[in-house]
Amino acid sequence: QVQLVESGGGLAQPGGSLRLSCAASRSIFTIYTMGWYRQAPGKQRELVARITTSGSTNYADSVKGRFTISRDNAKNTVYLQMNSLKLDDTSVYYCNIFPTARSYWGQGTQVTVSS
Repeated sequence: QVQLVESGGGLAQPGGSLRLSCAASRSIFTIYTMGWYRQAPGKQRELVARITTSGSTNYADSVKGRFTISRDNAKNTVYLQMNSLKLDDTSVYYCNIFPTARSYWGQGTQVTVSS
């Protein structure tokens, strides 16, 4: 069974940056497209960014130009560099494969953007 563990969240000011990491318990990154998702209170979970096994990326319009997804297959880790953070980026961030697998959801990491 694969476990995905997210880390790197925290408190940031508007305009600030954070880097999230997602580590897998075993190698799945060479098989699947990986995605970062987020869910704010009272809202549905949404896809933020995804990266294919070949490294092609795609972003939600709300984060395009500010967030960068990357992966290190050797380390079984996918990253989300978040720059120019906005108040609306406040959410719990999760990683999962794309399309998602219910059994792969982890605990997520909280990102709070506040002045």
